[in-house]
Amino acid sequence: MTSVVFVQPLLALIAGVLILIVPRLLNYVIAGYLILFGLAGLFPHLFGA
Repeated sequence: MTSVVFVQPLLALIAGVLILIVPRLLNYVIAGYLILFGLAGLFPHLFGA
């Protein structure tokens, strides 16, 4: 299982490169990032684990 500790910096790097290439993507990249890691943070607590 890949941990969030490994995935988060990788996604941040990809998002940074995409924002540099296409600045109009900034809103979508930030929204996706916040939604993804918000769900990742809540997921373990949803099932009482």
